[in-house]
Amino acid sequence: MDASSAPQELISINPANGAEIARVKITTIPELDAAVATAQRAFEESGWKSLLPHKRALVLQAIADGLLAEKESLARLQMQDNGKPLAECRGMVESAIGTFRYYAGVCEVLETEVTPPRGDYVSFTVLEPFGVVAAITPWNSPIMNDATKVAPALAAGNAVLLKPSEDSPLLAPELARIALAAGLPAGLLQVVQGRGAELGAALVAHPGVRMISFTGGTVSGRAIARVAGDRLVPAALELGGKSPHVVFADANRAHAVAAVVAGIFGSAGQSCVAGSRLFIEESIYDEVLRQVVERTRVLRVALPDAPDVEVGPLASFHHRERVARFVDRARAEGGRVLCGGQAPEGDGYAQGAFYLPTVIDGLAPGSLSCQEEAFGPVLVALPFRDEADLIAQANGTAFGLACGIWSEDFKRAWRIGRALEAGSVWINTYKQSVTSTPFGGFKNSGIGREKGIDGLRLYAQVKSMYFGLHEKALAVAK
Repeated sequence: MDASSAPQELISINPANGAEIARVKITTIPELDAAVATAQRAFEESGWKSLLPHKRALVLQAIADGLLAEKESLARLQMQDNGKPLAECRGMVESAIGTFRYYAGVCEVLETEVTPPRGDYVSFTVLEPFGVVAAITPWNSPIMNDATKVAPALAAGNAVLLKPSEDSPLLAPELARIALAAGLPAGLLQVVQGRGAELGAALVAHPGVRMISFTGGTVSGRAIARVAGDRLVPAALELGGKSPHVVFADANRAHAVAAVVAGIFGSAGQSCVAGSRLFIEESIYDEVLRQVVERTRVLRVALPDAPDVEVGPLASFHHRERVARFVDRARAEGGRVLCGGQAPEGDGYAQGAFYLPTVIDGLAPGSLSCQEEAFGPVLVALPFRDEADLIAQANGTAFGLACGIWSEDFKRAWRIGRALEAGSVWINTYKQSVTSTPFGGFKNSGIGREKGIDGLRLYAQVKSMYFGLHEKALAVAK
């Protein structure tokens, strides 16, 4: 988003060439009030919250069908909106389709509990929706992240106000349009647009919002948590990471090196689970690092619709400036830039927000470059002596979102996987993700788990119910 845009609108800029794509009107506070009121009416009056699960599932399936019918145009719109390679954007749309189909299935099979009684009654639980849910999504994978929140929230019977990032505002309205055409009652899914500091803050503080789901940076997540705590409304927070990617001496070297490069430079490093800290066992440090650098140097940095592109531009020009400052600070902290460390040169790059994949070593584990998230194509490499040294270093940040471990020793991989503070652990693979498996972080990487069957429960509150079976009237004192 261009910082010079008028206060009343967001301007989507194609980061591949700097061209303006579209302008989006910012939602005013009175319009936000009206949207919350509309959502509340839709929640109470549309019949959605009491719709039988198999009928709710039909609508979610129809939304998935609608996304599938427009897969190519949605992928190209996301490519223009945030610069991801087209193949990745197609994968993001496929992920969104799968998410709506998965939660349609969960509607059909989700069960609650009949609990053991201690008296003359039958006790059990049911799930109730919260009402109006605020879903706030980031700019790096808009359609996928929108679906990750909207599908389970709707499946649980809620109304949703979806606020996309000001840096990628174009996909959320398309999802809302497709959902309405698929048969979702009007008002149950609305999109509000604006900057986080203004509209986002007003949204999470709004008294009509009964639950908040946020994916984004830790600073913003902490601010949202403070508001949610003050209001006593639940907040699910999926935040940042500085994920360790570990290579032991006995690892399958070719697979490990390929995964390290893919794990950080896929999506140009703009992923919360990017393996941005590479830990290599001391005995093989120089050799593995050399192989990683060699592979990184030949990555194909190109326009996002080039047929052989591996790394596209960053999502915005101001984000590229942030990444460049991060690398400059790493140099100042004593880091050696082994490759990259600058924008690429040449006619194909002059108009875009490109930045070369960068590998840095020589940093202290406690340096800011090894502690803070770059959210860009920047990998820092560190050696480790043994398991104890690895665990101490890998756990030595405020984050705990994900990690990768490469070793042919199953027992060691198990030990390390259990010892590392991370919400997702990949052993001899990296960055795998499926809607059926819970996702979230430890420590400053978040609160709560999205995806999986519990991803629906995240958007519901448990109600305990008792049916009396007494033959005698209840006594005052038992």
